[in-house]
Order: sequence, then C-alpha cells, then structure tokens
Amino acid sequence: MKKLLLLAGIALFSLTSNAQEENKGLEGTWWAAGQLSFGSNDNGTVKTTSNAIIPVVGYFVAPTTTIGLGVGVINGKEETTLAGTTTTTGETSAFIIQPLVRKYWGIGGKFFLFGQASLPMTFGKDKISDDKTTSIGVDLAPGFDFIVNKWMTVETSFSLVNFTTSTIDPNVGDKTTNVSFNANPFDLTGSRSVGGLRVGVKFLF
Repeated sequence: MKKLLLLAGIALFSLTSNAQEENKGLEGTWWAAGQLSFGSNDNGTVKTTSNAIIPVVGYFVAPTTTIGLGVGVINGKEETTLAGTTTTTGETSAFIIQPLVRKYWGIGGKFFLFGQASLPMTFGKDKISDDKTTSIGVDLAPGFDFIVNKWMTVETSFSLVNFTTSTIDPNVGDKTTNVSFNANPFDLTGSRSVGGLRVGVKFLF
C-alpha cells in the first residue's frame, strides 16, 4: 500500500511538473534576430552603395509575450565620376533604436500568429550638407512564426498601420516637420503586393 501511494505521488508530481513546464511556454527564453544588408549599383557614371546592420535582442517575459530592442546603423553613399574624376555627391548615416513588444497565439502545431507593436526612432545626418533628420514612429505589424526546432524559428510579418513624424534640421534654414500615416498595407492598384513584407529567422537561447 505504501509503495502504491509512493508511486502515485511520484506520478502526480511528474504530471504537475510537466503541466507547469507546458504552461511556462517560452517564458525566460532569450532570442536574437536582426537585419544585415549590403547593396551597390554602378551605371558607369553614378555609383550608389548602402548597408544596414540592425541586431535585435529580446526576452520572453511571459509564456507568449516578449519584449525586444533593436539598435543599429544605416549608411548610404553616392559617387559621381566625370572625366575620370570621382566626386562624392551624397552621403548619409543614421542611427536606429527600436523597442518592441510582441504577443503570440498558437494556431496549430508549430505555427503561431503574433501581433507586434514597435517604436522605431531614427537619427540621421547628411554628411555633405550637414542637415540632420529625426524620425519617430509607431508601427503595428501582424505576422506568423514557425518553430523549426528548440533553437530556431522562421517568421514573416508586414506593417499593418504606421504613424511617423520626421523633423529635418538643415544646416541653413528653418526646421520642418512632416507627419505621415499609413493604414493600407496592400498595393491594390499596382503589384497587389503586401507592403513592407519581412521574412527572417529568430534564434532562441
């Protein structure tokens, strides 16, 4: 009888531990993602180059809720060659910081739907004119996430609604502020593509 009670107690403890582990989900898990891109175009007269390095790190504060922070830089340069002489006609650099929060919902198996809210902030400078640009926005993006294994997922998302305010502070002249709002992510009259579609991988650790 004592052995039966002991076995029952062990089984109950095991089931409780497994249930707690399942309910825990990804809580306490760190993840890393980001953007890395390089581009170049040269038509013989004008050469443009660009690069972006924006790593993103996040942490699951609850079983299906994560917060993250992206910090990086975007650079661009334009060079014009005339009569064998190359001149830099444009050069920009921008520092980006983007906090975000994301909520997940299981839709079957290893597939998850998520909603993300982010606050992208960009601080740029034109190295030729010395003009400065500051942009602050709010972006709402739905997406899908597929868990490949215990350390990697593949995700895709697109911007559903975004609001951005940009202030240009020129080296000469007065400041100007522009406000933009977009709540139509679909190109219904052109290519009929989804606006701002993003595909990438996320590493869990």
